[in-house]
This record gives sequence, C-alpha cells and structure tokens, in this order.
Amino acid sequence: MNRRFLARSLLFFLALSTISTPIWAADKAARPNIVLIFSDDHAWQAISAYGESRKLLQTPNIDRLAREGVRFNRCLVPNSICGPSRATLLTGKYNHLNGFYNNTNSKFDGSQMTFPKLLGKAGYQTAIFGKWHLISQPTGFDHWHILPGQGVYYNPPMIRNGQRVKHEGYTTDILTDLSVDWLKQRDKSKPFLLMLHHKAPHREWEPALRHLGHDKDRKYPEPDTLFDDYAGRGKAEREQDMTIAKTMTLRDLKLVPLSQLNAEQRKVWDAYYEPRNQAFRKANLKGKDLVRWKYNRYLHDYLGCIKAVDESVGRVLNYLDDEKLADNTLVVYSSDQGFYVGEHGWFDKRWIFEESLRTPLLMRWPSTAKAGTVNKDIVSNLDIAETFLDAAGITPPAEMQGRSLVPLLKGQTPADWRKSFYYHYYEHPAVHSVHRHYGVVTPRYKLVYFYEPDADYWELFDLQKDPQEMRSVYGQPEYAEAQKELHAELKRLRKELKVPDPDPKEADIKPRRPKQP
Repeated sequence: MNRRFLARSLLFFLALSTISTPIWAADKAARPNIVLIFSDDHAWQAISAYGESRKLLQTPNIDRLAREGVRFNRCLVPNSICGPSRATLLTGKYNHLNGFYNNTNSKFDGSQMTFPKLLGKAGYQTAIFGKWHLISQPTGFDHWHILPGQGVYYNPPMIRNGQRVKHEGYTTDILTDLSVDWLKQRDKSKPFLLMLHHKAPHREWEPALRHLGHDKDRKYPEPDTLFDDYAGRGKAEREQDMTIAKTMTLRDLKLVPLSQLNAEQRKVWDAYYEPRNQAFRKANLKGKDLVRWKYNRYLHDYLGCIKAVDESVGRVLNYLDDEKLADNTLVVYSSDQGFYVGEHGWFDKRWIFEESLRTPLLMRWPSTAKAGTVNKDIVSNLDIAETFLDAAGITPPAEMQGRSLVPLLKGQTPADWRKSFYYHYYEHPAVHSVHRHYGVVTPRYKLVYFYEPDADYWELFDLQKDPQEMRSVYGQPEYAEAQKELHAELKRLRKELKVPDPDPKEADIKPRRPKQP
C-alpha cells in the first residue's frame, strides 16, 4: 500500500516537472491586470466613439477602446456628482449605504469594504494616482499619490502616501507620468490594479498650453436646446443656477489671470487668450450673441482638456502594448458622471436627466470581450467593483448592490438583467441650486420626484417621444397605466436597495452653499 502510494506520488511529481509553468503559477497568471482610467465630468457627447451629432471632438485613443472592446451605451450613475460617484465606484453601493451623499460635507469611511482592498488581499498590487475627492485618506492601496480636494491644472500640490509634495507641469501629464512610472517599477510577479483618476475635464477647464488654439477658433454647432426656457417642467428646472448665460464666472471664461501659472507658462497662456479677450470686450456682446460667445469659449476650454486626457489613454495603451501586457489586461475608461455641454443652456451635472445621468463606459479585455461590440443594456458605475472582482476570480461580498459585467463583455446578457434603474440626488442647498430628487429610469420612461417642501412635485418623461426631456407628461390620461407601473417599480426598487423612507440621515445632510470660484 505504501509502495503504491509512493509510486503514484512519484508519477504525479514527474508529470508536474514536464509542465513549464506550475499549476499554481498558471492560475495566478490567468488573473487579469486591471487599469481604470477615470476622468472627471467627461460627457459621452465629447467622445467621438459615441457618434454625437455635433461631432465636438475626435478622441482616437479612447475610441481605440471601443474599437478593440465594448462600448456601453447606457451606463447610468446613481447620483450624478463627483464624490458620491467615486464612493459608489469603490464600494459597489448606493450612497445611502456607503455614507457619502454629497460633495460639501460628506466624508468617506475608509474602513468599509472596497474592491481595491479585496484585490489586494487576493495578491494584486494596487495603486491610485490623481483625483480622490473623498476627504479621508485612501485605504486599500499599496501606493497612492493624490490631488488634495479638487486639485489644480497647473503645477499641482499632491499627497504621496501621506506626504505633501509639489510638481511642476500640467496635471494630466503628471498623473500619466506617475502612473506609467509605477507600472515600470511594479513587482512583475503579481497582477496589478492601476487607477488613474484625472482631474480633467472638471471646471474651470484649463487646457494644456500645447492645446490652446486646438480648434482654430471654431464656431461649434449649437444644441437645439441651448436657449431652453424650461417651459413644460417644474420649479426645480426653472430655479437652477447652472446656465452658460448667467452662472459662468470670469475665471471660467478665462477673462481674469490664472494665478498658479509660472512666468514661462503665463507668457504662452496670455499670448493665446489676451488678444481674444480684448476682441470680446471691444465687441460688447449682448443677449444671445453673448451666450454664444460664452458657449464657444467654454467648448474650446473643455474639449482642450479632453485632448490631453485622450493622449494619456494613448500613452497607457502604448505601454501595455510595448510590455506585451495588453492581452491579459482589462482596461476601462469611464467618468464619474455625465455632463452638459450646452444642452438646455447648461454646464455641470446633478440631474436625473440624460446628459447628466449617463456616463461613458468603454472596456477592453482581448481574452474575453469581442472587439467592436456595442452594448445597450442598462449598466452602471455601481457594477464596476463586482466586474473587477469577478474578473479576478473573487466572489463579491453580498453587501454590494451592482452586478458583474463580465457576462455582458462575453456577449451574454443574463435573462434577469435589470430593466430599470434607481437614481437619487441629495445636494441642496448648494452650488448650482439643483433640488433634491429621486426617480426610476427605464428604456422608455423616467419618473422623477422632487421632494423638498419648496419644490414638491412629480414629473414623467417619455424618452421615446421626447428624447430631450422638454415636457413632463405626468398626470396626462394617456400615460395613466405607465405612470402607475412606474410608481410601483420605484417603490420596489427603494425596498430592494434598502433606501430608508424617510431617510433618517438626511436630517444630518446640510450642504453648505460654497463660494463660486
């Protein structure tokens, strides 16, 4: 008996010796590397792969992810604002469970479970560079090098593993340099998670010097709703403070000097802006002509910031190619939410409405995802945590509220995939004066409840007949059945997602109205 056991053991180890890569090492190698490139306020309309009719900008490197992977056309966020969206990304949970409701007085509880912590426990190297915007220090990363607060576009102070440092140059480029350098110096025996979080193209939209004049003073096509008067909708839409016409500041419009530039940078900056600013002042524009000037200045600056982000994506993809890492690396490009680029006369985000609710999401994973796929299912940044864990072979914790996108990457939408989506915005009173609201979104309809005492009303939009969401049809007889079903679905989602009704924590959510820059 013992001789037979020894003989079988010898045969087993002889068999193992003929395999060039040990079984346990092969299993480890099969886990993909993960790169998440996450921008701030990047509208899907400003990515050429999405085919927006105004053709605002060409983004060849981001488009490469769509061409070589999957473009998700219906990625929705649970709360369209920077910090809460990032908290959802990390935890896979809605804000009423992760505790980060708004940008003005929330603080992220770093002790809670996040996907970087779970990947780290499974043997991944983890690092984050760039915008954090969650007040508390990052946890769950081997290395972190972040911008304090919103960060600045030029010569940024940063925090590296708790130590304050100062950099010279353009922030988008610096973050890319730091990320690529970390990839070069990583422990190559381990899979890695790299999170490259750009400040761009967040307000106040300050392009790299090389991109000043990128559009050759182009006059951009106007959205049909640039001069929206908000008729057909309620008090919240009429009382917001986020219009190009009235809300943009002198700094937004580059009509005052930019303080953080050094002397060499200022010389180039002033050479571009000052002649154009002088011409603007001389023209003394009024009314719609003034709005059009502001719109074109805004798009020049906003899209100029995105050009540097697109170059950053290209640099990361080139590094993966050069190091022969591309085939086993899941690369994701997304943003914390959508953004307005003139639609309804607005900039910024916050609303349940389309431009704000919908964010870009592109994923490339050559070993798994079919190149050139377009997915139209309702997905969310809520799903990204579970997607990464699934890809790494880790069972997501039950507390997460999203779903893995891996089956969708394989072209296999589960039969029970979501057909509706819950949204909740909490930050009011605050900058831009968008009232608190929640609602349910389906492929055709959007039911919205503005629930504050001074703006207490329902709206219903038929996206099929009114894709620009110009007229609420709530209460109209022909929509009675749809309205009833949507109310029932909203109630079901709030129960399923464990949304308190009323939310006792909301009494403690008292956003300040910060000064505008």
